[in-house]
Amino acid sequence: MKIRDIAAAIEEFAPLALQDDYDNSGLVVGRLDDEVHKALFAVDVTEEVLDEAEREGCDIIITHHPIIFSPIKRLNSQTYVERCVERAIRKGIALYACHTNLDSTVNGMSWQVGSMIGLDAMTVLEPRRDNPAVGYGVVGVLPRPEDAMTLLNRIKSIFNVGTIRYSDIPSEGMMVRRVAICTGAGRSLINDALAAEADLYITADLRYNDFMMGENRMILADIGHFESEFCAIRILDDVLSKKMCNFAVRKSVCSRNPIHYLF
Repeated sequence: MKIRDIAAAIEEFAPLALQDDYDNSGLVVGRLDDEVHKALFAVDVTEEVLDEAEREGCDIIITHHPIIFSPIKRLNSQTYVERCVERAIRKGIALYACHTNLDSTVNGMSWQVGSMIGLDAMTVLEPRRDNPAVGYGVVGVLPRPEDAMTLLNRIKSIFNVGTIRYSDIPSEGMMVRRVAICTGAGRSLINDALAAEADLYITADLRYNDFMMGENRMILADIGHFESEFCAIRILDDVLSKKMCNFAVRKSVCSRNPIHYLF
């Protein structure tokens, strides 16, 4: 299978045109006409993931986060990024990333999290001006109102979250019906979640003062960047498995959160 065929299947679902200007989605290492035989899905390219790819005979690693964000001025093994890129080139392992285009496509990252929680009637939280059908985040409703703490504990279990940081709950015994979600760093969509009249906004990478922005109307919950985006593996596996049923794929068992929690 040529890399260009794999890229075409992924980009039909999550077009590269949807990625943000700062992003580096697409083929990061390798050539489109290279032949590959087995893909490994992960959140990040790490040395552990490369170990796994070599052990399992995977010659392309497909991740959510691109290994290269900023320009690399040298390749001398001084950082994990340099070591991973050097190693991938030496071992003939292609690296492909599907990042903000997967975040903003229909049925992408936030949609997947919403489905895992059980949301109905989901719509885009921050639609793109040029195409309101796509954009960042979603907002939807639970089939029935759920006690806030019960829901937070359920989310903790579903996403195997080490800890959830959350804001004040506006009222004792508050019931949650309307939920907004933005996977990854979603502080910029807090006001959108408020405008959508969400009872709860689920995201990651919130700062101290962000937890005060619920205006005593909305709970803000930070479930962790990795935890909110681990579903990328499931989405990418589903996309390729359906479009290329004869192509070998593997979900990484070494894709891990770089953050540790002390309970």
